Amino acid sequence: MHDVYENPLCVRYASEEMKHVFSDDVKFKTWRRLWIALAEAERELGLPITEQQIAELRAAADDIDYDRAAAYESELRHDVMAHIRAYADKCPTAGGIIHLGATSCYVGDNTDIIVMREALRIVRRKLINCIAAAADFAEKHKDTPTLAYTHFQPAQPTTAGKRATLWINDLISDLNRLDFELSDLKLLGCKGTTGTAASFLELFGGDHEKVKKLDRLIAEKMGFEATVPVSGQTYSRKVDYNVISVLSGIAQSAAKFSNDIRLLSHLKEFDEPFEPGQVGSSAMAYKRNPMRSERIASLARYVITIAQSPAITAATQWFERTLDDSANRRITIPEAFLATDAILSLYYNIISNGTLYPNMMKRHLDEEMPFMATENILMYCVSKGGNRQVLHEAIRRHSVAAAKKIKLEGGYNDLLDRILGDPVFGLTKPELDAILMGGGFVGRAAGQTEEFLAEYVRPLLDANRDELGIKVDIRV
Repeated sequence: MHDVYENPLCVRYASEEMKHVFSDDVKFKTWRRLWIALAEAERELGLPITEQQIAELRAAADDIDYDRAAAYESELRHDVMAHIRAYADKCPTAGGIIHLGATSCYVGDNTDIIVMREALRIVRRKLINCIAAAADFAEKHKDTPTLAYTHFQPAQPTTAGKRATLWINDLISDLNRLDFELSDLKLLGCKGTTGTAASFLELFGGDHEKVKKLDRLIAEKMGFEATVPVSGQTYSRKVDYNVISVLSGIAQSAAKFSNDIRLLSHLKEFDEPFEPGQVGSSAMAYKRNPMRSERIASLARYVITIAQSPAITAATQWFERTLDDSANRRITIPEAFLATDAILSLYYNIISNGTLYPNMMKRHLDEEMPFMATENILMYCVSKGGNRQVLHEAIRRHSVAAAKKIKLEGGYNDLLDRILGDPVFGLTKPELDAILMGGGFVGRAAGQTEEFLAEYVRPLLDANRDELGIKVDIRV
């Protein structure tokens, strides 16, 4: 359809897997699974519900008449009641016991938790594969020297692999937070209209233990260890905030990575994957814009900002229930997941298939090496008896002059020639060459990379080996 708005997250960016998780089929089939679980548990605890009624509910669980449900909703202005009616139409003997004792949040909130858990699992799998791909990159390039930057000004060298460990470390931090939230997710359960379970207590003739067991049985049937201990009609909306905050953290890490890639692309040290027929610019045919990294930055900005919405929702709830959360949550929760899914697909594609250019990296290093060697020169000359303060001032003066020549004249960096010609240093050419050759300018970069991969990353990947191996499709 081209005459109505379609969400770009679904049309252009997110995976089929993530779109399915937030589909109507998953949502409303989960509602029916919850109604079946409720009826089964109520029957097991003694309510007059027959096995024939349960069987009828099960047989019709996937047979959803969306047109009929839409017609009911148009009349009733209530989505849960509309689907109860549509389900009951398929279940002539069981229709009367569907949703027995429950409120709308029984299906709505419990389904949201179930869906978010599945969506978090998809995000987790992609996150682990991004860590694995970045770890392979770090291992491959642990000894590849490159110019490091502070303030995007040339600083001491590092290695490309060591730089990648910074990206990985952020992702591991995100994974740890995700695992906590995933392990902490609980169903709402069957708490009733204001969280007191009064309707269920009435159904079971005042038997508190049966009402408590009903909650536990539903959790077990839906694959959860527990329900929330207390609630109003809904589970606390802080749960949504905590989950979406994890996605915001992932977006932050990915945006930082994408910014680095975009800068490296400008420096001609790294290229994103680029298909044979891909067009970089409609005007400049030679262009190879880092569009995938730019897309990460763009989507990440959306996830980071959308995370404010569940925070405001949690802060503005009234007493046991208010409905000003509903429309907001229908948009923010799915879209935060869909965008994060797209971000991680792009991250994986770039780090797995991008191209590094060591010769260009060496060129940039060589251009800045005279400045970087000055600290080693200073220490060497002081060890020979030179005055540290006098030598420091001489280096400062020569560095300013060399930089001025480069910037004003476009000349080469003659700083080392200036130092050799200044008697205050007392350096010979062989001495200077020895300093440059044995400078160890990348410090412990390679060793730090090896240690980080061995001590932190590989054990994590070994523990999650069943999650490794994904295929991503970057459509546009």
